[in-house]
Amino acid sequence: MKKRYLAALAMPVILAACASNDTPVINMTTDADIATHNWVLTKVDNKAIELPEPFKAPNLQLTADLNANGHSGCNRYFGQAELQDGKLRIEKMGMTMMACPEPAMEMERLMSATLMDWSTADVAGNQLTLTGAEHKLTFTRAAAE
Repeated sequence: MKKRYLAALAMPVILAACASNDTPVINMTTDADIATHNWVLTKVDNKAIELPEPFKAPNLQLTADLNANGHSGCNRYFGQAELQDGKLRIEKMGMTMMACPEPAMEMERLMSATLMDWSTADVAGNQLTLTGAEHKLTFTRAAAE
């Protein structure tokens, strides 16, 4: 009788333990999520970007093996991207060295600083968000250049 009573008491506990799985689901960005796309910058720190004519929005293009290149606001850049544990950076990024008016140069400084340091990369639909130490860059997937 005692064994049945203990079994009856233990059953709800066992079932509750099986039913409640509080382990968070981690959606980590992978190479396949970001590679072979042209990502065009649309927002910085949740604000739409504004650049004077004739400057175009910065972009980030990544090949299948994560070779990176693009336009940073004033100059073109290139390098090898790394994606580890959902974080992205372009190590040893090189770029052309033209001078541009200040709005474009400021855009270039914050974009290159975010790309060269580890940033959390999140892909949701057609948007890539890189959240760095100082800035949050939001890109929209566009046709390859």
